[in-house]
Amino acid sequence: MLFNDVIGLPHIKNHLTTTADRNRIPHAQLFTGQPGSGVLPMAIAYAQYILCKNTDGENNNEESASCNLKFRNLSHPDLHFAFPVAGNEKVKKNPVSSHFLEEWRSFVKNNPYGSLYDWYQNLGVENKQGQISVYEAQDIVKSLSLKAYEGGFKVMIIWMAEKMNIAASNKLLKLIEEPPKNTVFILVAEDEENIIQTIRSRCQSLHFPPLGEADICKALIEREGCEESLAKKIAHQANGDYTKAIHILKKNAGDEQFEAWFISWIRSAFKAKGNKSTVLELVAWSEEIAALGRETQKSFLLYCMDFFRQSLLMNYKAKTLVYLEPTAEKFKLENFAPFVHGNNIMEITDALEKAIYHIERNGNAKIILTDLSIKLTRFLHKKAA
Repeated sequence: MLFNDVIGLPHIKNHLTTTADRNRIPHAQLFTGQPGSGVLPMAIAYAQYILCKNTDGENNNEESASCNLKFRNLSHPDLHFAFPVAGNEKVKKNPVSSHFLEEWRSFVKNNPYGSLYDWYQNLGVENKQGQISVYEAQDIVKSLSLKAYEGGFKVMIIWMAEKMNIAASNKLLKLIEEPPKNTVFILVAEDEENIIQTIRSRCQSLHFPPLGEADICKALIEREGCEESLAKKIAHQANGDYTKAIHILKKNAGDEQFEAWFISWIRSAFKAKGNKSTVLELVAWSEEIAALGRETQKSFLLYCMDFFRQSLLMNYKAKTLVYLEPTAEKFKLENFAPFVHGNNIMEITDALEKAIYHIERNGNAKIILTDLSIKLTRFLHKKAA
């Protein structure tokens, strides 16, 4: 993947190419940002720039043609990947990234801006929570102890590095601090706070902002053959996330189902005041969501959080910042927005964050969601200050 294939972010591209051209490549770097902002594609493009010696500014010199060809299939022997995995029908015990390289290459080729949830769906493990385990760390240590196949750099990209468990983090700490000569670590993460401090302190951090609407619009037109008017609308709705833009375009994000669940939820929560029988609807709703995989539950709760924030912006007349456009009949965001205000938004957000926290730690989803639903009935009926 070339820098030209990465959408937008010219200042980051310039920074990375400059460090490589001046031979001042940090041995450990942490790229932080949402998948839809291009963190993984940028990491791969940077690795290709380093390994293929694409220092002519065009990334297409003849000497590096063979190297670039290997990168096209992500099969360069000095490029290594580690990413969250979980057991499935193919691998039932001690899964590591090397067991899923074929699936990984297909995923990156078809969906380089894909999220962790997209990856789990691709693997068929959305009902589980993947991790980067100590077995993965052992594989990393072993692969990087060997000499570079082509005699230059070796690059290890750890995608979703926050999914490293404590044992894996401790195993890799010394290697990241003092890697073998000409070894570069690129850690890619959504939330750097979930990476242990001792590893973060040894990495040079680079934060990726959301993509500009113009960049997303241009990419949709050039890559997806989208009409300009539709591309502009989708780019606004995507809120700087190219992954979301693609999902909206192809209508495969699951957002329509999330929207239906959300609207059903808040309608039941509204009716519950003074109507005890409605509590049974909330319990039934909780059971329905609890039957889903944990990653789906987490994605849905994040969607709910975003919905409430958009409603707050609508309520306070910040319409230029509102990108959410519900498609359900008889539901208008402007009609719901007055019920989300400064007197309840913090409580709502806090309750959702706690629910996500407990679900991540394998709490009983039915109890967590039922408790959240009952709290919501109280929050939504709070008066604005």
